[in-house]
Amino acid sequence: MQKNSKRSNNSRVSLTDTNSVDAEKENHESQNNFVDLLPEEISLKIFSQLDMRSLCRASLTCRSWNDTVRNNDSLWKPHCMTLRAVCRREIDDDLESGYSWRVILLRNYQKSKVKHEWLSGRYSNICSSISLPEKIMYPMDADTWGEILEAELER
Repeated sequence: MQKNSKRSNNSRVSLTDTNSVDAEKENHESQNNFVDLLPEEISLKIFSQLDMRSLCRASLTCRSWNDTVRNNDSLWKPHCMTLRAVCRREIDDDLESGYSWRVILLRNYQKSKVKHEWLSGRYSNICSSISLPEKIMYPMDADTWGEILEAELER
């Protein structure tokens, strides 16, 4: 009977210790987390200075950063506007469909990179499909291929 009592006391102590360590760790993390400490406008201003890659990485840092970055379309709009120089039709169609800037960016980022390379003439001297780098290709619609062919004819 006494052994069980000692075991139960030991488990209570270890649970208490664990809870206090977790609480202390959480408190320390929140003291280092500017998103939790600063007004939202200031946090958004800081995040708005990041390039797209850094913004994506910041969203992986912790839950509060993810929530802030993911749920503020104003952070994603400038990056979408950069892509719009290459994918105007696609981005405008997504806007009309009601997608958020973040989703528009996700839907069009890879396509914009591939389309830009085609439009800039990177693949102008390709003789066969075997010569195309498969790794960076992306499925495109007929209108996009039409834009690419027009650019090729103008070269």
